[in-house]
Amino acid sequence: MKRHFYFVAGWLSLALGAIGAVLPLLPTVPFVILAAFCFARSSPRLEAWLVNHPTFGPHIVAWREKGAISRKGKIAATLAFAFSIVLAVIFAPWPWMMAPVVAAAVTGSWIWTRPEG
Repeated sequence: MKRHFYFVAGWLSLALGAIGAVLPLLPTVPFVILAAFCFARSSPRLEAWLVNHPTFGPHIVAWREKGAISRKGKIAATLAFAFSIVLAVIFAPWPWMMAPVVAAAVTGSWIWTRPEG
């Protein structure tokens, strides 16, 4: 039963990562890392596919070995946060426009304190 839970959670994480590739506030790589974690407990074949993926594999390995996020990833996250904040300021009413600001402050500060890999 636990294996099925991890399998479904891995696919949901991978789907959220795919959605994050086109939505500015939703990150991609953390969901792919989570998917690899879930697949390690449910499907070694899918885990190996993610770990060996040319785009996502290095991020997964860096996270597993050092808890590291690449500088490029940190900059991409910061730019995505900035874009989301601009959209919220333009389109969202007060106080909802502050949601991306708070998310950027909390998550961005955590991201920038991780080692670089």
